[in-house]
Amino acid sequence: MRKLVHNLRHRRELKQEFATRLRIDATDAERKLWSLLRSKQFGGLRFRRQQPIGPYIVDFYCSAAKLIVELDGEQHGEENHVRYDENRTRWLLAHGYRVLRYPNVEFLKTPQIALDGIAHVLDEQAIPLPKLWTVV
Repeated sequence: MRKLVHNLRHRRELKQEFATRLRIDATDAERKLWSLLRSKQFGGLRFRRQQPIGPYIVDFYCSAAKLIVELDGEQHGEENHVRYDENRTRWLLAHGYRVLRYPNVEFLKTPQIALDGIAHVLDEQAIPLPKLWTVV
């Protein structure tokens, strides 16, 4: 049992290290989208980037809406990546997440399409964060 706990902890640590590496090595599209989502500036909701969820690491995640936004590079058009992405999306949907996918190239050309899609999901599903009360 202790070995199992150690292995799970080790896997979680490795996944977190990998997520950190992905944040450092972000694509141009990821950097641009993050600049629009960070610091609750999009709909007042918090997004996280390169967030571990289950066996996966997702590009952007808003827990208030259980929304995942993926920006896909050219490699996602390759057959093995297509199957992997389908299985990954199926798992995420089965666990109650909503997944939006946009190709990097398309996002860089017309980011408003992705932003409109994200806004639509947030309008439908998001639970707003409570406002902080100020005591005077």
